[in-house]
Amino acid sequence: MDTQVNFRFAKRQDVPLILKFIRELAEYEKMLDEVVADEAMLEEWLFDKEKAEVIFACLDDKEIGFALFFHNFSTFLGRAGLYLEDLYVLPEYRGNGYGKALLKKLAAIAIERQCGRLEWCCLDWNQPSIDFYLSLGAEPMSDWTTYRITGKTLNDLAK
Repeated sequence: MDTQVNFRFAKRQDVPLILKFIRELAEYEKMLDEVVADEAMLEEWLFDKEKAEVIFACLDDKEIGFALFFHNFSTFLGRAGLYLEDLYVLPEYRGNGYGKALLKKLAAIAIERQCGRLEWCCLDWNQPSIDFYLSLGAEPMSDWTTYRITGKTLNDLAK
């Protein structure tokens, strides 16, 4: 890293920037058509309901990346963990250690909060990210498969 990165937690007025970063990440992941979140939804869930948190990586006064995360819970460990939902660094800042700095900050938050682990998912085709995570000592959970129910299926199951 050629310049010192610093971090700050998002504030309510950052919602437009958070949504911008989410859409840019979704575009990179070829999933932009799946983004239905809007500013009002993010404001409600991040700041009114406090169901997730966002930290920004900043150079001077410019936000160059973000991480959106929330607490989960491990019954085996008997304590909370942090789940990283999204990590994104602007393309022109990649390869300079800022993604690693964001993960280090999340690890420090997890330790400070006495969490037992830090977890996230990665798309199978995203080899640059997989290589990056492996270089940090992250271990793929190859013996687990993520399942998801959304939309109509979720509504039907709830009936």
